[in-house]
Amino acid sequence: MRAAAIQLNSTDDRDRNLSTADRLVRAAAKDGAELVVLPERWSLLGTREQLAAGAEPLDGPAIGWARATARELAIDLVAGSIAEQPNPAARERIANTSVHVGPDGELRAVYRKLHLFDVEVGGDVYRESDGAEAGEEIVTSALAAAAVPPATPVSLGMAICYDLRFPELFRILALRGALVVTLPSAFTLATTRDHWEPLLRARAIENQCFMVAPNQIGVAPPGTRCGGRSLIVDPWGVVLATAPDRECHVVAELDLARQREIRASLPSLANRRPDAYAWPAEGEA
Repeated sequence: MRAAAIQLNSTDDRDRNLSTADRLVRAAAKDGAELVVLPERWSLLGTREQLAAGAEPLDGPAIGWARATARELAIDLVAGSIAEQPNPAARERIANTSVHVGPDGELRAVYRKLHLFDVEVGGDVYRESDGAEAGEEIVTSALAAAAVPPATPVSLGMAICYDLRFPELFRILALRGALVVTLPSAFTLATTRDHWEPLLRARAIENQCFMVAPNQIGVAPPGTRCGGRSLIVDPWGVVLATAPDRECHVVAELDLARQREIRASLPSLANRRPDAYAWPAEGEA
């Protein structure tokens, strides 16, 4: 199965973001990608106020474009994440939402980011929870564009950006059968430089899964700098593709037969000892 990660420099100009996404998704499909993944906030990236004002429901223009494009190109498309307004009438806080669209244009799965980015990095303070509501559900889906013989669907795990730092999520995705995990991101420049690749390779190795991780690149309002280096990593931790420092797409072949060999010869998932694991009580950590 061939996968692609789309690297964007999204801003508060929605029309420009959609146009660039459309161009690069089409280029990836032309290169043979059956699974294409957009980055976090691909349709709109800006201040908390801009995100709130531009949030849209799942039947809005961003996901409408994703559905039409996936259907036209006959691909599985993970529409990165958008600022979702789950209830426009109530004007509730937005969700950071990733959507998997199948080749038929139908919604296969909806994942709302579990871990909100409330941190201080490089002297900048980020408080995603001030304007967004965390999701509550771990989500897997099934890819339609490829199958493992004899026609078993390829299970897809869904995560977003800061989720990468919480290995429990990825272990649960693997135990639920995920062979491929998508991680649309807007990693900061500082954390991309020092943490991005090591964490992605660790999650791939620990869970013997493919990681498809498109990242934002460049500066977005109100001055956030993202680090690019979008990656596709295999279950052995080998980096199959790395994006250069510009808007682009990268593609790689996901060798599902090799993944089965890795899981059979080094069966760390099968050798787990859940009966021996006890979570510390609150306050012990």
